[in-house]
Amino acid sequence: MWETKKTRRTIRKYQERPVEASLLDELLDVAARASNTGNMQLYSVVVTRTDEGKARLAPAHFNQPMVAEAPVVLTFCADANRFVRWAACREAEAGFDNLQTFMAATIDAMLYAQNFADAAEEAGLGLCFLGTTCYNADQIIEALRLPRLVVPILTATVGYPADPLPDQPERLPLRAIVHEERYEDYTPERIDDLYAAKEALEANQEFVRINNKKTLAQVFTDLRYTKANNERFSDVLMETLKRQGFIK
Repeated sequence: MWETKKTRRTIRKYQERPVEASLLDELLDVAARASNTGNMQLYSVVVTRTDEGKARLAPAHFNQPMVAEAPVVLTFCADANRFVRWAACREAEAGFDNLQTFMAATIDAMLYAQNFADAAEEAGLGLCFLGTTCYNADQIIEALRLPRLVVPILTATVGYPADPLPDQPERLPLRAIVHEERYEDYTPERIDDLYAAKEALEANQEFVRINNKKTLAQVFTDLRYTKANNERFSDVLMETLKRQGFIK
């Protein structure tokens, strides 16, 4: 019963076939059954279909081709704005301009996004979640005109997968991520065991070779996710949260 989930993969190339508006609406409605904080639904999603809209978003996602090529781009947002406005209209004052609410809204948005992904894949669609959303949240806010107390958290490109399907990426063994009763820290010996299969893959060994690195870990730390970039994007995100009202 779990085979379709075990074989899922990220889809970056799509057919030209459009995603019907009625199907998309149904999937977004199904996604709303996700758990959320206090049944407040502190999230929103912006649907982008037009070439003009995708072109506005593309620079924030480093112009990755699937942003322009996918039939639909969804931007999932942590959104306290709607609830705060409702409260104001009902003689209530919501103290939601803080980090706690941002964290709750972020969790809500991500649960909603994952529920959407599950429903979309069951309907035959494919998705690619873009990590660039938090890198350049400030640019996306401007492109989508997001108001105070709304911050983009996750973006998904959506469409019918093109052939051939991509290879399924590797995953660490379950014993690497599951801790029974309490957290068991990782010794060098456990690290060797848990990462052995990942490091032995020819594709990963090729990454090491072509990048002139000694280990696969160095490909991640020295090239893909550097300390300098992590700190720079952290500064951008912190300033964005201040400007959007979640941090004073």
